[in-house]
Amino acid sequence: MKNLSLLAALAAGAAAMPAMAQDDRDTSQDFDGPYVSIVGGATLQGSDRGETLVFDTDRDGTYGDQVTTSGGANAFSPGFCNGAATTSTPGAGCKNDKDGPEYFGRLGYDKRMGNFVLGAVVEAGRSEARDSVSGFSTTPARYTMSREADWQAGARLRAGYTPGGGALFYVTGGGAYAKLDNRFTTSNTANSFADNGRTNAWGYSAGGGAEVMVTKNIAVGLEYLYTDLKDKDYVVNVGAGTAPPTNPFLLDGGGTDIQRSSAHFRTHSVRGSLSFRF
Repeated sequence: MKNLSLLAALAAGAAAMPAMAQDDRDTSQDFDGPYVSIVGGATLQGSDRGETLVFDTDRDGTYGDQVTTSGGANAFSPGFCNGAATTSTPGAGCKNDKDGPEYFGRLGYDKRMGNFVLGAVVEAGRSEARDSVSGFSTTPARYTMSREADWQAGARLRAGYTPGGGALFYVTGGGAYAKLDNRFTTSNTANSFADNGRTNAWGYSAGGGAEVMVTKNIAVGLEYLYTDLKDKDYVVNVGAGTAPPTNPFLLDGGGTDIQRSSAHFRTHSVRGSLSFRF
């Protein structure tokens, strides 16, 4: 709600600011036809409280097994944290998920019908945000999974209202895709670890914004976008390495697979745009 309130306030200001530039030209053809845009802003991470690592100790494809020591104890009883572990001790805390800049190129087309506008956009670019989760074993050792978008793309519809031209207020939503760059780090030097690196993530984006014509062909805009991408393919395979057969990762089936408990990579974007309309 805070994001939407801020967006509404800024959009109202943006609509009022160029009014003097609109007075001496015909606005009846605004927001009608093709355009290209450059888009940039900030990607903000939501709170992923409660996320953990999950384990498949017998490699039957079902996660949720407990990694158990030879004495029957939970090897991950120290727990988990949202973020990247700074040491092997849980009490030392974890780094927060990383927010970052984003930059995109966009192609769009609008059809104006009176004061209403329907359109479609496709865009591609990159966000620097990173999402991590860590676990701690009784060894002690730390295990961290991190992911960020190597590049991403979206295709959305949008519908808006323009009070006579000059300014457009809209909502937007559609599909989203990202090629995720996954990374795994650990202080465990006994076992072997292998992963499948980059994975494909699919999901959706939804939000809203405002756009203002500052000349006949140039528009500036402000937009909020929520994106939810889902990746269930990233896996870390734990092998024996130099560890003995009594190693907790090996006791059940000779090895263990690790995933994140949540497949969702959720972000909030606040972005500005500069568009050229043909």
